[in-house]
Amino acid sequence: MCLGVPGKIVETYEKGGLQMAKVDFGGIFREACLSYVPEASVGDYCIIHVGFAISLLSEKEALETLDLLKQIGGMEEELGM
Repeated sequence: MCLGVPGKIVETYEKGGLQMAKVDFGGIFREACLSYVPEASVGDYCIIHVGFAISLLSEKEALETLDLLKQIGGMEEELGM
């Protein structure tokens, strides 16, 4: 199963000509491409799907979704923990 998981952008940078981000998923950090959400910036929450930020969302929506994923146990599997 493949999920889009919300995370918080903590750093942005360029890599190979692409705008990239370091994204925090509650203490787990992953790299993601920001090409689909060029307006994203540090502090924003976004949905990450297979290494790409695909949409922005509010902090409230992100935290609610992360809580639900933790409750059903999907977070660890999706992030490869």
